[in-house]
Amino acid sequence: MPLPNSDQLAAELCRIAHAAGDVIMAIYQDEITIRTKADASPATDADEAAERLIIEALEIMAPEIPIVAEERAAAGQTPDIGDGPFWLVDPLDGTKEFISRNGDFTVNIALIRGGVPVEGVVHAPAVPVTYFTKAGATHIIEDGGAARPITVRSPDADGMVAVVSRSHYSTETADFLADFTVKAERAAGSSLKFGLVASGAADLYPRLGRTMEWDTAAGHAVVLAAGGSVRTLDGKPLRYGKPGFENPHFVVRGVD
Repeated sequence: MPLPNSDQLAAELCRIAHAAGDVIMAIYQDEITIRTKADASPATDADEAAERLIIEALEIMAPEIPIVAEERAAAGQTPDIGDGPFWLVDPLDGTKEFISRNGDFTVNIALIRGGVPVEGVVHAPAVPVTYFTKAGATHIIEDGGAARPITVRSPDADGMVAVVSRSHYSTETADFLADFTVKAERAAGSSLKFGLVASGAADLYPRLGRTMEWDTAAGHAVVLAAGGSVRTLDGKPLRYGKPGFENPHFVVRGVD
């Protein structure tokens, strides 16, 4: 079964992400049950319920495309992705932000082809804001309004705005940013940081800590389609389908 065309695919991915967001918000507004995974990271009923919904929807839409999803992977269930396209799913990126109830958590769904994220949606249901790719461009939906296109920006002459992790800021990050003229830092959680660069609200996002491919793929797709880049510290494009699905350190930029 072929995938829908770009416009239809974008609409369907947004629909799936919004449905997963509704499931997450129902739990967010109630009691949150927390468990600890083998890697010591937290998970909740919302992670698991949202992932089930997303997987079921993707399997109906494209049963031939394998799905690599965070909670399945944590349980040791990762499919053979081969050389073809595959999905990367983080049903609740920013679980720590979800638990602390600060709103900075997202639903991430991305399609990977040839190691590159070619389509993606990042939905933050508590904000609410949705970033998504369509026909090679990036769009945003804010507060339930109409979708509009967004692009990265060139930094202002007086310096860059850097976006940093709300939960994972480090001395390594501070040292990295010291090499740039940074006029302001903005803290955010989850893949919202990619959205801030894609929309021109920030110019630079360094991530000098551990991430997995499902954490970054949807945001990466959004940044690429908006005209930005995601590169490793040696300047190479960040790729997907790596053994173990673990990322090296990377830097997100609007305009290089």
